[in-house]
Amino acid sequence: MPYAVTHVLTAIILIDIYRDYFAKHKKYFTLHTIFIAGFAGLLPDIDLPLNWLFSVFGFSILHRSITHTPLFALVFLIPAFILLRYKKHKSAMYFFVTCFGILLHIFLDYIATTDKGIGIMFFYPFSNAGYSLSLLKNISPDIFAAIDAIILLLWLWHEEVKHKISDFI
Repeated sequence: MPYAVTHVLTAIILIDIYRDYFAKHKKYFTLHTIFIAGFAGLLPDIDLPLNWLFSVFGFSILHRSITHTPLFALVFLIPAFILLRYKKHKSAMYFFVTCFGILLHIFLDYIATTDKGIGIMFFYPFSNAGYSLSLLKNISPDIFAAIDAIILLLWLWHEEVKHKISDFI
């Protein structure tokens, strides 16, 4: 299963690459926007600390249920379009990248969930059926740490080439 770092890094990197190479209005893709994308990449796992908190009161939240659904992403997509309609582009972009981070997290869990558990319940609360490609089910957990390191090093290399970050050291 992808580590938390993987979720954060992939969201940051993909939004950063979009900003650098594809975005027409770069002013909407500030460092704050990229930070929000990284935070949103981890947001679906909010069910874990919420479960710990609610367990004190006798309630539980199943991991990879409501926060790992397109419905959860829709909670952020709807305000994005409303803000866009009212010409609040920068605020709308925060909601768009949050939606993107959530959907990316769900996708990564879907393709790389390694546990023999339930998978991703895409249609929760309407269905408890779990889905997972489990492409990396026979991989050692150490490999995920190596994947994180490779992703980080490749991104740092990109930042050096594109933005000359060594000039700031």
